[in-house]
Amino acid sequence: MSDHASPKPSRARKATLVILLVGVAIGIVFWGGFNTAMEATNQEAFCISCHEMRVNVYEEYTDTIHYTNRTGVRATCPDCHVPKDWVHKFVRKIRASKELYHHFMGDVDTPEKFEAERFRLAQNVWSEMKRTDSRECRNCHEFDSMDYTKQESRSSQGHQDAEEAGLTCIDCHKGIAHSLPMQYDPEQDAPGKSVFYTRLDPASTRK
Repeated sequence: MSDHASPKPSRARKATLVILLVGVAIGIVFWGGFNTAMEATNQEAFCISCHEMRVNVYEEYTDTIHYTNRTGVRATCPDCHVPKDWVHKFVRKIRASKELYHHFMGDVDTPEKFEAERFRLAQNVWSEMKRTDSRECRNCHEFDSMDYTKQESRSSQGHQDAEEAGLTCIDCHKGIAHSLPMQYDPEQDAPGKSVFYTRLDPASTRK
């Protein structure tokens, strides 16, 4: 009786092993494809493939220190706008998918439309950076890594005051890579603080 029953568990084990191996193979292919697609959307070329980004915020960015500087270190779109760790990156990609709707609807497809929405869009980004303690900024800039003696006096004092007050990068550094909205008032935003900002001319190509 036991001799006749023994082959059945063996065949069942083989079938289970085959199913597991096939499942693992499918998982690897899916995971590889998924990550490849996610990384492809995490390139600057992808970011500016949309007309709205290329002719507005990207043009502004090319005239800033984050684009060209004496050390040759460039901070690209995803460096500042996409988290490095996988979980937060995945969540950001999901949230960004709704931007496709506005792209296809043409909500900001002209400079005039974009300027009309600039303040609201900027506030969304500022709020998110405030919520995350300027997480993407801190991939490169940390108070603990700063040598205040090598900074200009205004920057040195501002950074030390900000650290003591528990401020985060975006509290003081708005308009670093993009033009500030004309509605933005630094005194109303941060009364009494040393706010570093740039009000570029949005009509200029800045080339």
